[in-house]
Amino acid sequence: MTRNATARLFVAVELPATVREQLNGWARAALSGLSSRTRIRVLDMELLHVTLCFLGSRPVAEVEPIAAQLSACDGCASELSLGAPLWLPRRRPRALAVEVHDEDGALADLQRAVAGAMGEVGARGLVNNAGSTGDAHSRRRRFHPHVTVARMPGGAAPRERALSATPCVSFIPSELVLYRSWLSPDGASYEAIASHVIG
Repeated sequence: MTRNATARLFVAVELPATVREQLNGWARAALSGLSSRTRIRVLDMELLHVTLCFLGSRPVAEVEPIAAQLSACDGCASELSLGAPLWLPRRRPRALAVEVHDEDGALADLQRAVAGAMGEVGARGLVNNAGSTGDAHSRRRRFHPHVTVARMPGGAAPRERALSATPCVSFIPSELVLYRSWLSPDGASYEAIASHVIG
């Protein structure tokens, strides 16, 4: 390991296996009818999650203290449900996601707790799942939870974007996970570093 080695980290809510299966099946079916010229990669089931806080590339020495801070991220287990498909970003999409409804704001509260806990260990420049950094301006931006289900290289979004309805699914999150993201030409893979039961 090099002296200046870094790890690309993020904290996410783990999805139940049944939810991941249904989202993956929906994405494959919904995208199968689009133009074959559109290169869209449906993500494997084990890659599906709700990102709460993207930490970026952190020194490897910080991984352990960041993982330890997960225990400070307490949140109420509250029912969430899947919403409509989202092409992100809207103008030149690079990903297809499904929104997550957080009716009572419990997930948003948890996201703020995670960002605060990560700040305690000096993980500055935090990015929430909407892509905003953790400065004073962006902290005022609305948290918009979603699950990314497919990606497009180079923003090659399809012209036709109408999709079938997403699965009518509700679930209660039970676990926070600190992930390390490994990038490759074939796409990212994620390694679970630490987890914390919530609720």
